[in-house]
Amino acid sequence: MASMRDIKRRRDSIQSTEQITKAMKLVSTVKLQKSKGKAESSKPYFNLMYETISSILRKSGNLDHKYLKPGASEKKAVIAITSNRGLAGGYNNNIVKLVNGELPAKDTLVYAIGRKGRDGLARKGFQIKADYSEVINEPLYRDAADITLELLDGFTRGEIGEIYLAYTAFKNTVTQIPRLIKLLPVEMEAGSEDDTKARALMTYEPDEEEVLNSIVPKYMSSLIYGALLEAVASENGARMTAMDNATSNAEEMIEALSLQYNRARQGAITQELTEIVAGANAIS
Repeated sequence: MASMRDIKRRRDSIQSTEQITKAMKLVSTVKLQKSKGKAESSKPYFNLMYETISSILRKSGNLDHKYLKPGASEKKAVIAITSNRGLAGGYNNNIVKLVNGELPAKDTLVYAIGRKGRDGLARKGFQIKADYSEVINEPLYRDAADITLELLDGFTRGEIGEIYLAYTAFKNTVTQIPRLIKLLPVEMEAGSEDDTKARALMTYEPDEEEVLNSIVPKYMSSLIYGALLEAVASENGARMTAMDNATSNAEEMIEALSLQYNRARQGAITQELTEIVAGANAIS
């Protein structure tokens, strides 16, 4: 049985840990409110961008364009968005498992945003083509545009044949959903009968090549930037939940150790009284 000193030392250690987890929870809560507002306010724009591009392609018939068909290479590229810090439950590991389960390691190049995902995928055998971990600290649209240009350059040169985006979508404070979507080649969803009838109305000026060369990079940049904002909100939500659970567990352990300490203390007092009584009886 542990001594009173050992129990007290362990209880004090857990109390210190509880103070840290409480502080981290409060910090994550403040950051979550800020990042959640950004993600929710910008989400309608990114959804509309996706719907607009899909609508344009549905109404255009069969187009022969480099961004609408797989590239010359068998290599795939994935933008994996995670965080630079841990203590966020399964947030980072969920993206690593998703990419590892959906894409072959030997044929996939990783463009990592976040050190945790970068290190996790490297351990799984993926080649880290580029590291943009600093981007996740304060995402900007310019960052998304720069990443888009580099990927499109590789796609055009035939170094990669498909481009994917792996990120965690923010649903609410306690629910975050890991997603893997294909960015290139752009795939149009099946349209309604009205869309089919309206195809004749879609015209390109000056021509299809120039229009798609202009709008597809903006389309990709918008989706990547939207994913960055959702990922930041998801990270803070996951960390807040993890720290809340850790605090609750610490409180339960402190309560159990306090009860154990009191029992040990009571036992020690009882033993001392017994020894005193036994000594008094021996003298008398």
